[in-house]
Amino acid sequence: MPPLELVAVVLTLAAVYLTTRQNIWCWPLGMVSVTLYALVFYQAKLYADMGLQGLYFALAIYGWWAWLHAGVDHGELEVSLASGRARVALAAIGVLGGITLGQLLGRFTDASLPLMDSTLTSFSIIAQWMQTRKQLEAWLLWLAVDVFYVGMFLYKGLYLTAGLYAIFLYLALLGFVEWRRSMGRAVVRPEVS
Repeated sequence: MPPLELVAVVLTLAAVYLTTRQNIWCWPLGMVSVTLYALVFYQAKLYADMGLQGLYFALAIYGWWAWLHAGVDHGELEVSLASGRARVALAAIGVLGGITLGQLLGRFTDASLPLMDSTLTSFSIIAQWMQTRKQLEAWLLWLAVDVFYVGMFLYKGLYLTAGLYAIFLYLALLGFVEWRRSMGRAVVRPEVS
């Protein structure tokens, strides 16, 4: 296992764990880990996932700001539910994005598993966006995406990364439970998107 992949795994685990705890330091740590993973995925010719790391970096900057300032009266953001309309729109964007990117990568690059890689990338962007908005359903989407990522990374021989994504399954469940608990007994209204 390359040392770069090992460092990326450790930092990513720490960042995701901090996210489950709603700890603001998840964002800067995440910026470092996604930078390292961009290099890992470049070497593995998983270009959609490599590009995804750049988007994760940008979303980490936004998430850092949003968690601190996008709440009521520009305060801390609270966990909420996505509206039904937002869920449908995000699902459609995920499917269309995955198909479009998969076709482009399959036609114009030597990408490995272009459709699977692109679909997982597309829905990962959706899940990450939902996480920056502290929408509870982000964790459910991560659960679904991570199952397929484990298989893809095993197939590509990225065993340490496959193990990381298997751990992500546990962390997504933990994140869902922790974020749901933080919502308390108050009536939670869907976020208007």
